[in-house]
Amino acid sequence: MMKPMVSRKLYLHALLGGLLLTVSACSPQPEQKTTESVESKAPVAKQIPYVVEAEFGSRQDEYYWLRDDERKAPEVLAYLEEENAYYDAYREDYSALTGELEQEIIGRIKQDDASVPYTKGDYRYSTRYEEGKEYPIHTRTHIETGEEQILLDVNVLAEGQPYMSVSNMQVSPNQNLLAYVVDNNGRRQYELRIRDLTTGEDLPDRLNGLSASIAWAQDNKTLFVIENDPQTLLSTRVLKHKLGDPAENAELVYEEQDRTFYMSVYNTTDDEYVVINLNQTVSTEMRVLDANEPDGDFVVMAPRERDFQYYADHIDGRWIISTDWNAPNYQIMQVAADQIGDKNNWQPLIPHNPDVFINDFTVFQNYLALNERSNGLRHIRIVPWNDLDNSTVIASDEAAYVTRFERNVEQDTDVLRYAYTSLTTPNTVYAYNMATQERETLKASEVPNYDASQYETARTWATARDGVKVPVTLLYKKGFQQDGTAPLYQYAYGSYGSSSDPYFRSTVFSLVDRGFVYAIAHIRGGQEMGRAWYEDGKMMNKKNTFTDYIDVTEHLVNEKYAHADKVFGMGGSAGGLLMGAVANMAPEKYRGLVAHVPFVDVVTTMLDPSIPLTTNEWDEWGNPITTKESYEYMLSYSPYDQVAEQDYPALLVTTGLHDSQVQYFEPAKWVARLRANKTDANPLMFKTNMSAGHGGSSGRFSRLKEVAEEYAFILDLLEEPEQSE
Repeated sequence: MMKPMVSRKLYLHALLGGLLLTVSACSPQPEQKTTESVESKAPVAKQIPYVVEAEFGSRQDEYYWLRDDERKAPEVLAYLEEENAYYDAYREDYSALTGELEQEIIGRIKQDDASVPYTKGDYRYSTRYEEGKEYPIHTRTHIETGEEQILLDVNVLAEGQPYMSVSNMQVSPNQNLLAYVVDNNGRRQYELRIRDLTTGEDLPDRLNGLSASIAWAQDNKTLFVIENDPQTLLSTRVLKHKLGDPAENAELVYEEQDRTFYMSVYNTTDDEYVVINLNQTVSTEMRVLDANEPDGDFVVMAPRERDFQYYADHIDGRWIISTDWNAPNYQIMQVAADQIGDKNNWQPLIPHNPDVFINDFTVFQNYLALNERSNGLRHIRIVPWNDLDNSTVIASDEAAYVTRFERNVEQDTDVLRYAYTSLTTPNTVYAYNMATQERETLKASEVPNYDASQYETARTWATARDGVKVPVTLLYKKGFQQDGTAPLYQYAYGSYGSSSDPYFRSTVFSLVDRGFVYAIAHIRGGQEMGRAWYEDGKMMNKKNTFTDYIDVTEHLVNEKYAHADKVFGMGGSAGGLLMGAVANMAPEKYRGLVAHVPFVDVVTTMLDPSIPLTTNEWDEWGNPITTKESYEYMLSYSPYDQVAEQDYPALLVTTGLHDSQVQYFEPAKWVARLRANKTDANPLMFKTNMSAGHGGSSGRFSRLKEVAEEYAFILDLLEEPEQSE
């Protein structure tokens, strides 16, 4: 089962020294495209004096007026629309290229696709897409009769809505009810709905202002959900709702007082327990309830302690636990169900390995499956319960790849379902017999207009300025000449211990087919190289994330994977922070940068506990309210605060008006300050999706259109000017 991970800035998955400058100076420099060809004038945001007060220093924020928590201020909305119009005018010149890219990208999507069914109870569950439709259709098929039932057609739910997301759905133990949550503006504040699967009609029950969490009790009438704080959007209150009761009668069963914790509620894999999981950057606490006793009390698995994290799943009267207790890269332990409450009762199973990070685990009757990470790559190891010292690793033939667990909902089986993918291999789902070590392909994803034999993937290691080796995964067209002429598209994230794995990305081939090298920089702040990799890129080590990215760029140019003047970077959310920091620190290294929903006003946001989810982040970035050292360090790299009068690369910045993770006004203020200070004529474009949140548009085709717009922006910057005769 996947260890629940929630964080403020997670986003599918963001993105140099002297020798590089020498290379650039010796190379012919194509003329940069400027904004002079755009007929409309760049928007200029007015400046209104405003002082952000703080214990350790006050700062002037002349664009603070762009913050409107209600998203209704006419002046603010007019400014955002003016920026959108400016961007629309700029990209009109290459609209044909955008359309071409959109058709290419959509052409690699199998429109009438379906997931591999999984079995639970009397049904096989699956999700499919139909040709031309934006949203999934969730179905189940009765094992005995073969009759298919549509559980939820999200296309129907989305009718008349500018945005629609169904982020969780759970079938009741008796298989007759479906609980699901919907968000129709991208703010990630959900409404709970219950569908009677015997009639296909929704019950009148509605609860609003929730997180996406759902857990059922075994009585088929009791649900546990989480109510969010209406201002901070923090998941703070676990509610117990009885079907048919008014929403206001939902019973409060737990309220978290420490605002630095995230919270989720779910069922164990065997459905025997309801779990409240409380997760902070450096601490965990789990509270569990027998699902057969919905009116009972939750019991603490192990009390929270600072710098102590764990996650547990239940099987046959015992809890299997992954924990960092005396094990930075995690170890596996166990405890009997009647002995929980004290971690000193835990017994070791799989010891800590300083070279291998335990990323995840799944429990079966006869086996323990571990998803581990070593040398920056994820693999699966199978451990029989009756012989813990005799394990098997599922092998790969590629240099860079990802293996991850698929949905495994049955514990009484020897068959593990897992997925394999790489930058050149589309997602393939396997059934692996852990007893015989035989493997069956359940589904190899079809990618129209794609030939894997035309591409290659490779690994290289960049030396960071402090001597650390940083892994980089590369993708390029077969026959690529490593001669320093290619353009580069470099991606990284580098925060929250979230690793940027080399999954198959069908969109990026529109760049690779045009000669680009695609690079994923596995920089510090992620967890690719173990827990220490994360610790070395957070808090007072955060600048390692930014310098790693720059040093990777320099390495790729020096090793002639890329031309020094054809380097582009992209990152989103906390990866957008990376782009902002890089733009300030090494603007000369990049032709263009793309920053999606960027977290760029670090200090102001971390000073304000009223901003959604801020308090959860203090152990990631530091607390500038209480600690002078944190305040000064964060201030020294915060992109908004470090904007200078200097040349910047071309920039495309995006946001969503209803973003609950990074508020729209952070990038809005950043762009306004950049416009007022930058000394170049390079394009600075800012797009606000007025009906979406952190993840952009909700429909699959509308999301791909946004990718096409990004790629067209990059490719247009590469156009050589016509030579005069």
